[in-house]
Amino acid sequence: MSNTPTSPGTDNGTSRRNFLKAAGLTGAAFALGLPSANVLASPVLNLSALPDSVELTPYVLIEKSGRITIMNPRPEIGQGTYQSVPALIAEELEVPLDKVTIRQTGGESKYGGMWSQAVGGSGSIRGGYTQMRNVGAAAREMLRQAASQQWNVPIVECIADNATIVHKPTGKRLTYGQLADVAAKLPVPKEPTLKDPKLFTMLGKSMPRPDVPLKVAGKATFGIDAKVPGMVYASVERCPVFGSKLVSFDAAQSLKVKGVQKAVKVERVVGKNHYEGVAIIADNYWSALQGRKALKVTWDHNKHDTFNSADFEKQLRELAKTDGVQGHNAGDFDKSFADAPNKLEAFYETPIVSHSTMEPMNALAHYQPGDKVELWVSSQGGDLVRDEVAKVFKLPADNITVHVLFNGGGFGRRLTQDFATEAVSLSKAIGKPVKVIWTREDDTQLGPFRPMTFSAMRGALSADGKAVALQHKVISPSIDATMNATYNKTKPDGTMLEGTNEQKYEIPNLNTRYVYADVHIPLTYWRSVTSSTLAFSHECFIDEMAHKAGQDPLAFRLAMLTKDTDAKRVLLKLKEVSGWDKPLSAGKGRGIAQWEFFAGLAGQVVEVSKDNKGGVKVDKVYCVIDLGTVVNPDTVKAQVEGAIAMALTAATKDGITFENGRAVQANFDANRMLRINEMPTVEVHILAEGGPTIKGVGEPGLPPLAPALANAVFAATGKRIRRLPFDLEKI
Repeated sequence: MSNTPTSPGTDNGTSRRNFLKAAGLTGAAFALGLPSANVLASPVLNLSALPDSVELTPYVLIEKSGRITIMNPRPEIGQGTYQSVPALIAEELEVPLDKVTIRQTGGESKYGGMWSQAVGGSGSIRGGYTQMRNVGAAAREMLRQAASQQWNVPIVECIADNATIVHKPTGKRLTYGQLADVAAKLPVPKEPTLKDPKLFTMLGKSMPRPDVPLKVAGKATFGIDAKVPGMVYASVERCPVFGSKLVSFDAAQSLKVKGVQKAVKVERVVGKNHYEGVAIIADNYWSALQGRKALKVTWDHNKHDTFNSADFEKQLRELAKTDGVQGHNAGDFDKSFADAPNKLEAFYETPIVSHSTMEPMNALAHYQPGDKVELWVSSQGGDLVRDEVAKVFKLPADNITVHVLFNGGGFGRRLTQDFATEAVSLSKAIGKPVKVIWTREDDTQLGPFRPMTFSAMRGALSADGKAVALQHKVISPSIDATMNATYNKTKPDGTMLEGTNEQKYEIPNLNTRYVYADVHIPLTYWRSVTSSTLAFSHECFIDEMAHKAGQDPLAFRLAMLTKDTDAKRVLLKLKEVSGWDKPLSAGKGRGIAQWEFFAGLAGQVVEVSKDNKGGVKVDKVYCVIDLGTVVNPDTVKAQVEGAIAMALTAATKDGITFENGRAVQANFDANRMLRINEMPTVEVHILAEGGPTIKGVGEPGLPPLAPALANAVFAATGKRIRRLPFDLEKI
C-alpha cells in the first residue's frame, strides 16, 4: 500500500484517491472466521504487507476474482459499527455485505488523524454517514465509467447492481473485478451522486451483524485472545493508593514460581498522571499472576492513604456553598428567583463508578529493532493507540503498527490507552513481545473512573405555576483536569456542565455554574459522559417543579415547549406509546425524563410497582430515541436496551467508594451488575424522519433512565430519590 495520506475527516471524503483495487491477491492473504461472516479472525495479519501497486483508495479493495474488501475505521466494541459503517459504503457501491470482507483499520495516517478511527461520543454514524457514502458512491461511479468506456456506450446506460455493472439495453455484464484495472486509472469524482434513500436496500433496514456468528461460536478474536510467536505474559502490581511512589520491591519468592522469568519496573500513564508498578514476566499468564502474588513491594503513599469517600463528599457539600464559575446565563436568575412567589431547592448526589467492561484491559506489544512497535489491542481507536504510543515513547507515528481486534466492551474506558503504553514499555525493556492482562480487581480498583458529581438545584415558579427560573450548579472533579496538566480552573468546564443548557425548555431565566473539586484519582469518560449524572439531577428537579406547581409532569414539560422542537416531538411520542393519560392500577407509578446533549436525544417513561416488602420493581421502560436517520433499526434497539441496562445498574447497584486511599470494591461481588431477571421489558421507538441532523445511538438511551426511574418511584411511593445508587428493595 502506498503511504499517500487521505483526509476522511474533511467535507469531501472522496477528494483524494478514494478507490482501492487489489489485483492478484489470493484468498490465503485473508484469515477468515466463518465463511459467511467474512470477518478478520487472525490477530497477526499485517495489512501493510499488501503490494504497493494496488492502492487507489484506503477503503475498498477489489480483487480480479471479484472479492471485495471494505475497511472499517470504527472499532467494534459491541455497538454494531462492524456492520453499520461498512454498510454505508456497500449501499452506495451496490454490493451486499455478505459478499464483502470487512477489515479493521489500525490508525494508519491514510484513514485520517486523531478520532477519525475511534469510537466515542456516539459519533461513528453521526460523523461518517455522508463521508462513507461518498466513498462508496465514488467507487461505483468510477466502475460505471470504466464499463462505459469498455463498451463504448453512454454512462447513463450502465447500472451498478450486485457487484456488477449491467448495460441496461443489452443486459451485458462486467464484474467489479473485471473493471478494477480500468477504473483505477480514472479521476475520482469529487461530488458523486448519492442514492435516493427510497432506493436503499440495506440502510434503514434491520440486518444481521456479521460479527455475531463469530461471537456466538466463540471464534471472534478479541484483544485478550491475541498471540504471536515468542510472546511472554505480564501481570503488573500497581499500588491501589493513587499517587503512591514505589520505594522498593523484592521478587525473590516470585522468581521461584515455575515459569516466571523476571520482575520489571513499569510506568502507567493516564493523562497527566504517572503511576509506578512492578511487572512479573512469565511464560504464561497463570505463572505471571502467581509470581505477582508472591511479590513484596514497599510503597510511599505520600499521605494519599488517608483519602476516603465520606470526607470527599463532605468537601463537595462545602464547595456547593461557593459560587463557582458561571457557565450559561440567560435572563436574570438572581432577581427572578428572589421575586418569585414559589421557590424550591434540592441537592442531588451521584457516585464514582467503574466501567466494568466484560473483557478486562489487555494489550500485546512488540517493541522491535529500529524503534518499530507492533500492537494487538482491544481499543476504542487505532489512531488513539498509535498517537499515544508515539507521544509517550517519542516515536514517529509511522513506526507504529496497530491491530485493533474486537472489544469486549468499551464504555469510554478504552479511550484511555494506558494499558497499551504499559505493554510497549515492558516489551522495550525485555526485548520480547509482551502480553499484559489486567485482573478484574485491577480493572475495578485502578480506574480511571467516572467522577463523583453533585448538583445544587434552585428553581422558581410564577403564581400560576409556570417555570420562570432555574439554576443548575455542578460540584465535581474534572475529567479534563485528569488529562490536561494546563487545565484552567477559572473557566467553565463544558464537559462537567454537559447538556445543562442544551435542554429546549423555555425557561426565561437559566443559569448554570461549575464548582471545581480537586482530586488525585484518575478520571475519564463513561458512557454518555457527564450526562449520565446531570440528567438525573436536572430532570428529577423538573419533576419537583411540576409537583410544586400541582401539574402533571409531562404536561408541565410540554407547557415549556411551545416551539416545534425535537424534544417536543419525543415527549409527544412518549405520551402516545406509553399510554401516559391512562391511569395505572393501585401500587404502580410512572415517571418521565428526556435528555438532549452532544450525542443525541432520547426520552423515557419508566413504570414501577410497589411490593409488600417496602420495595419497588421496575416493570417496563418505554424509550423514544430521535435519530434523524437510522442505519440498522435492530442495532439501535440493542444499543438502547444495553444503555438502559447500564443506567439501571449505575442507579441501583454499587458505586465505587474509597477507604484508606483505595477503592473498597474489587470484583462483581461488591461491584454488582444487573442480573437478567432484573431487566425490565423495554419498548424502543425510533424517530427517523430524515433531515439534515443525524444523531447518535450508543449513548442517548442512558441519561433519561435514572431520572425517569426516580420520578416513577416518587409517583408510586411519594418518596424523592436524590442520591444514587439506591436500593430498589428498600424504598
